[in-house]
Amino acid sequence: MEQENQEINESISQENRKPNNYNNRRPNNNSSKPNNQNGNKPAGSNQAGSNPANSSKNKSASRGRRRQSTPVDENLRAFVEINQEAHKQRLNPHYKLDLNSKEKIRITPLGGLGEIGGNITVFETQNEAILVDVGMSFPDEDMHGVDILVPDFTYIREIKDKIKAIIITHAHEDHIGAMPYLYKEMQFPIYGSPLPLAMIGSKFDEHHIKEFKQHLHPIEKRKIYKIGEDFEIEWMHMTHSIIDSSSLAITTPAGTIIHTGDFKIDHTPVDGYTADLHRLAYYGDKGVLCLLSDSTNSYNTAPTPSELSVAPALDRVFSKAEGRVLLSTFSSNIHRVFQAIQYGVKYGRKVCVIGRSMERNIEIAMQYDYIKLPKNIFVEPEQIASMNDKDILIVTTGSQGEPSSALFRMSIGEHRHVKIKPNDLIVLSSRPIPGNEGSISGMLNHLQRAGAKIALDRELHVSGHASIEEQKLMLRLVNPKFFLPIHGEYNHVMRHKETAMMCGVPERNIYIMNDGDTVEIAPKYMRKVKTVRTGKTYIDNQNNHKIEDDIVIDRQKLASDGIVMIVAQIDGQHSTMLSKPLVTSFGLVSDKQDKFFAKEIEEVLEHFLANIKEGLIENARALENDLRQVVRKHIYRKMKKYPLIVPHIFVM
Repeated sequence: MEQENQEINESISQENRKPNNYNNRRPNNNSSKPNNQNGNKPAGSNQAGSNPANSSKNKSASRGRRRQSTPVDENLRAFVEINQEAHKQRLNPHYKLDLNSKEKIRITPLGGLGEIGGNITVFETQNEAILVDVGMSFPDEDMHGVDILVPDFTYIREIKDKIKAIIITHAHEDHIGAMPYLYKEMQFPIYGSPLPLAMIGSKFDEHHIKEFKQHLHPIEKRKIYKIGEDFEIEWMHMTHSIIDSSSLAITTPAGTIIHTGDFKIDHTPVDGYTADLHRLAYYGDKGVLCLLSDSTNSYNTAPTPSELSVAPALDRVFSKAEGRVLLSTFSSNIHRVFQAIQYGVKYGRKVCVIGRSMERNIEIAMQYDYIKLPKNIFVEPEQIASMNDKDILIVTTGSQGEPSSALFRMSIGEHRHVKIKPNDLIVLSSRPIPGNEGSISGMLNHLQRAGAKIALDRELHVSGHASIEEQKLMLRLVNPKFFLPIHGEYNHVMRHKETAMMCGVPERNIYIMNDGDTVEIAPKYMRKVKTVRTGKTYIDNQNNHKIEDDIVIDRQKLASDGIVMIVAQIDGQHSTMLSKPLVTSFGLVSDKQDKFFAKEIEEVLEHFLANIKEGLIENARALENDLRQVVRKHIYRKMKKYPLIVPHIFVM
């Protein structure tokens, strides 16, 4: 300290010897007066009444003394280092995993990536495997006559002897909708919470495979279940837009994997059962090898509102409604329907439920006490006609504008019991699924032409998926070494990757999967090892039968390029036509051009027969195939179209 004080004093002494530049820059208004009014005082005197510059120097010296270093307590410094190391131990999952382990686990999504829906994932060790969810998805507009899509089960057939169970996270169609189609071919034990299993059992009933309900195994949440020799599964309660949802802790010899399922963090759910964040944090503290997390709402910056936040908007709608209220939402959103029914009853309305899936889901939820409603509030569709409009609430399906749904049929006047009236209020409490905007708009046009009013307030719907802030919370609670964003289109999982990197997951520890990618994970590494076959199987929901791929392709060609049919009689000996061929086309040329087009194809056929290969006339199948190619090339040169060509050649 003495050395520091000596250096400060030397600095002050040097500053006192400098010219007073500040006073030199000031204008001298009293130039006639002597500069030194106090006599011959020595320059640099520190007595009172001296030059103000000296006072400034004293302040400078004082400031210099205040900047002296505070003594360092070495004991405190030691504890700072101890706490910093504790943070590293807490936040770095490397410290919690057995890096000497040679075990590994392989994860293969067969659906749910690059799309919304169709979720199914294989978890596979050397000797065993489990499936997580078996969901369906919806077709594109060009898949004519296709109602739903189910995953291609080719890889499941290949490893079926290894599969020990199917694990269900929740009861949405995009997670359980393909179960009947899988079970008609292969059967495995099914583990899940009661509501998803009840809905799977209902699907088995519809598909006339009731005997497979013996494979249902209900679970208790927060309890660990041993599946085979390599898997231990714990279901952890999670909030979502359907009740009784779960996240999974899948413990394998290689480490623990957390699968969030679909989720949001709702702190005030309708039933009061909040997400089990405590168990997620418990596993995060123990050490998590990999996290698979829902990416659907990866772009939403604001926290996803609670399901209870819809209540004021519903109350407002019912309080102002003058006629019937028709509410449509996803049939699986039991709590939304429950709240709507409560407000309907509050304002003296009876409830009529219309739509097969809506009726089934409400019935199951009431049977198993997920919701409690008195039965005397419900009326049958046949009773509506005799009731006062202000006394009716109709809860129905069709919020996505599906042509076969009850609300759509009401909008076009084809429903047996309900005709839209001018004082009806239509409440759509849902968000359009991407791709359904056109069908919803068309349905709204029909409803408004019939005179109905439409309630489309944003407050009438909240999402069931986690926003960025909730995704961050999940990442911080679980604190995984490796991260696989799932459930969503490519741009969704890429945005989720950025969020994970913000939360401390290194980019090298994140992999963006595609359907069919097999990712191998061990405590020391994560890498893609192969790609398996994936795809979609087309289903006609009217008869629950598969539609072959070539049928869908033919329908697409018919819709875009049309069809040409040729019927001709051929002299087999001379390779000439016995009569004028019959040429019919649809979707290719206008009616006015039919005759000209038929003549054109006749000339093509004549040229084909004049240059036919030797012996081809004797093989009717080969003859038709060659003719098909010749006609297709001709039409493409003229019209740039590839219609279906259907030749019928009769060789005489």
